Amino acid sequence: MSYKTILVHIDDSQRSDARVEFAVDFALKHDAHLIGLYVVCQDLLRPLFRRDESLNLAVNEAQSAARQQRAQEHFTAAAQSAGFNGEWRAPPGPAIENATLHARHADLLILGQQDPADPAAYVAKHFLEDLLMGGGRPAILLPYAGRVKRFGDSVLIAWDGGRAAARAVKDALPILQYARLVKIACVIRHLEEGETAGLELTAYLERQNVRAGFTLLLHVSGVSTGAMLLNALADTNSDLLVLGAYGHARAEERVLGGVTRTMLESMIAPVFMSH
Repeated sequence: MSYKTILVHIDDSQRSDARVEFAVDFALKHDAHLIGLYVVCQDLLRPLFRRDESLNLAVNEAQSAARQQRAQEHFTAAAQSAGFNGEWRAPPGPAIENATLHARHADLLILGQQDPADPAAYVAKHFLEDLLMGGGRPAILLPYAGRVKRFGDSVLIAWDGGRAAARAVKDALPILQYARLVKIACVIRHLEEGETAGLELTAYLERQNVRAGFTLLLHVSGVSTGAMLLNALADTNSDLLVLGAYGHARAEERVLGGVTRTMLESMIAPVFMSH
C-alpha cells in the first residue's frame, strides 16, 4: 500500500505554516498528491477578537479574507518550491462536516495538536476527535510545542492486540517500511503475559519487510497507560508513536479513550492514529 492522496489541515494558527512544510516534505517523499484544506472556526465571536477590536462584520470579513489569502500563498509557494503543484481547497460551511467530507477522499491526514494558548488553533469543539473518529482515515498529528526535526526514523508501536491497534499498524506500513528502528511496546499487567506479547506482530511485520523488536511495559499501579507510553517514547528516543485511536459514541458526542486523550493533550512527538 502507499499514500497517493494526502490532506493537510490548514488554519490561521501559529503552527499552520510548519504543518504545511512537514506535509510538503512528506508528500514529496511518498510521491503523493497533496491537498491543502483550509478550515477555520466559523464562530465569528470565538477565535480572534480582542476587547479593543471592532465587531463590524465587514471589517471581520476583510480580515478573514486576508488571512485565507496569506495561508493560500504560503501553501502554494511551499508546494512549488518542492517541485509540484498542491491542490488548495477552502470550502464554505460547517468546519467539522466539511473537514470530514474531504478527509474521506484522502489516504492520510496531517493534523495539528490544538494549542490552548493560541486562539486561532480553535476550529470547533471536539474538532480533532470528530475528524479522527468520523473521517475513516489515518492521521499524523503534530505537536504544537517544538519543531519536528526527525520523523519516522525510530518508531514506537503501542500494541494491545486490539482492533484499533491492528488497524493503525496496517495503515502505518508505508512509514514503518522506511524506518531505521521499530519497537513494539506492550503494556502488560502480569509478567507471564510477556511470553507471547508482540511475537505475532513481530512476525507479521517481518513479512512486510519491517524488522521490529518489542519491549514490555509492566503496568505500575497509579500510572496511566498513556503516561507509560509517553515515558517509553522519551526513553527509546522515538520520533513517532503509532497508536490505535479508541473511542465510542455517547449521547451523540464522541468520547475518546484515556490513552488517546492523553496523547492529544500531552504528545511529545508526532503520533500516527487510526480509528
